[in-house]
Amino acid sequence: MMQKLDMSSPEFQTELEKTKKFTDKVNKQFGWVYNPMEDVNEGVIMGLARHKVLYGKRFCPCFMVVEDENGKHKSADDRICPCAPAIEKEIPEEGKCHCGIFCTPDYAANNDC
Repeated sequence: MMQKLDMSSPEFQTELEKTKKFTDKVNKQFGWVYNPMEDVNEGVIMGLARHKVLYGKRFCPCFMVVEDENGKHKSADDRICPCAPAIEKEIPEEGKCHCGIFCTPDYAANNDC
């Protein structure tokens, strides 16, 4: 069951700011850039912040979060941002991660991510 969260709450707004700084840091660390489509970035950042508040980790928002047999939350595809599939395969091979927030500079310049 999907948990509800007040996105105007101070707790969420604080986490949203932290998540924006987190994604800035990830881009800088890996030499990536944001998707040129701002609505994609906004949606992914909001999803990451939501997961951090609800589950304590920035699970990729494009994948289901499930409970394991011990009642702990995990990503159904084992994706915590920045996820290994994005780092190891998606971005090097396709130029962008599955969620679309992180792109190579070349890909962002030549595509609509």
